[in-house]
Amino acid sequence: MLGRPFTGIFVSRLAQIKALAQLDILGFITSPIVTLTAASTLVREKHAGRTMSLQLLAGFATTLPKSTGSGDKYKFVIGLVNTSGSYIVKVGNATDVIQGTVHTTSDGAAAVLGYNTAASSDTVTLNGTTTGGLTIGDWFEVTDLKSGVYAFTGVTSSSGIEATPFSATVS
Repeated sequence: MLGRPFTGIFVSRLAQIKALAQLDILGFITSPIVTLTAASTLVREKHAGRTMSLQLLAGFATTLPKSTGSGDKYKFVIGLVNTSGSYIVKVGNATDVIQGTVHTTSDGAAAVLGYNTAASSDTVTLNGTTTGGLTIGDWFEVTDLKSGVYAFTGVTSSSGIEATPFSATVS
């Protein structure tokens, strides 16, 4: 009936759908978690606003879309600690850079360390030990801040002789 509020089972089912899904850029219902298990190139329409769960013992590389200043966010979470290789997230061209800071908890005397990017940083590498990614739940997020720049923030855990996860491998 028109004008009658939704009640009962319909509202309950709608709450369940909302908790498990979100609308993508085209209005389709999608899962907020994307499980990545192999090398991937992210696509704005499919991955923006989503959380990528990184899950492969050998690690792999993921390439970001070209930064345009869209404000799109891409969150990465360690879903499975890699035991060989590294999880690598990098820009897709020689002009984009990643700028920001990661904080990492350490197994050494300094309990928390921070690493800033260099002006030319375009790659993030979590190797599961010294550069982070030691614990399920370690995370970082990149935001398409402006043309040519992704803003970065993250929290990881690391061991051994800790080192920056940032480098310039694309440009």
